Amino acid sequence: MIENKSKYKLIVSHVTDRIQSEEYGNGDRIPSINEFRSLYNLSRDTVFAGLKELISRGIIASNHGVGYFVTSTKVKAGHNIFLLFNEYNGFKEVLFKSFVESVGNAATVDLFFHNYNRKVFETLVRDANNKYTDYILMSGKFQEIDDLLESLSGRVFLLDHFMPELKGRYSSVSQDFEKNTYDALVSGLDLLRKYKRIYMVQKEEKEPDERYDGLKAFCDKYGFEHNYISETAGRQIEKGDIFIVVKDEDLADLIKQAAVQQVRPGEDFGIISYNDTPLKEVLAGGITTLSTDFRLMGKTMARLIDTKAILTIENPWQLNIRSSL
Repeated sequence: MIENKSKYKLIVSHVTDRIQSEEYGNGDRIPSINEFRSLYNLSRDTVFAGLKELISRGIIASNHGVGYFVTSTKVKAGHNIFLLFNEYNGFKEVLFKSFVESVGNAATVDLFFHNYNRKVFETLVRDANNKYTDYILMSGKFQEIDDLLESLSGRVFLLDHFMPELKGRYSSVSQDFEKNTYDALVSGLDLLRKYKRIYMVQKEEKEPDERYDGLKAFCDKYGFEHNYISETAGRQIEKGDIFIVVKDEDLADLIKQAAVQQVRPGEDFGIISYNDTPLKEVLAGGITTLSTDFRLMGKTMARLIDTKAILTIENPWQLNIRSSL
């Protein structure tokens, strides 16, 4: 497979070089798969991978039963990008828009979602193989995807979730959830000292366990009680509690429960919410958030696709302190 990744480019170069030298023009027929196999001593799959890239770039098209023909003489190297997100939400939209704006007109981007379904993830990736020049994958917590990534015909990039076992093999822009949580809490230590107990509220299996690892390390060092709970609905708020919430539903439940009990966030209890949004700036007087910079993440990934070196980049976080802390 590694051999194919380099050899299929022979097919791409054969066509683009002859277009640039004006040997091929619009409408001209190019060699068949068997002719390419004989010419370069390649397997059928390798030749087909090269032809797929040329098709994806709009340089050639196929006429069933006849062969392949040149359809465009614009062969400037560009990126045809397969972008696979785990889900759609407000901050992923910020990331997507930032990425598309940053890559500009030199690239085409097709966006897909797997919604944390392993089978859907694998099916989408396999179906995309040989159709794109670059594959940017937000795989979440999926493990043992090495063989799948290795099978892809173009460059592979990893996005958002840090995967230590793949470090150095593929470029990535990611969050280090354990480190970010720990560092953020340390940065807000003076404000946190008025609380006794810190609850990590996180239910779904898709969410990173490393967040709680960061919380535990912080609490062990600085003497806070801590616990992991799945939701806030129906829970009494006790003075001295602080809740670190992931889902907006849990945030809303806390605010409603505070109104029932007539307790105030930032005074009687505290709230930190993951992932900043404009609404959280004004909700309940301002909700403190721990958030990565999704706009910067998009810009950084756009730069990576034009960088030959394999780089592992940790996207920066920020603790936005507001009245709920």
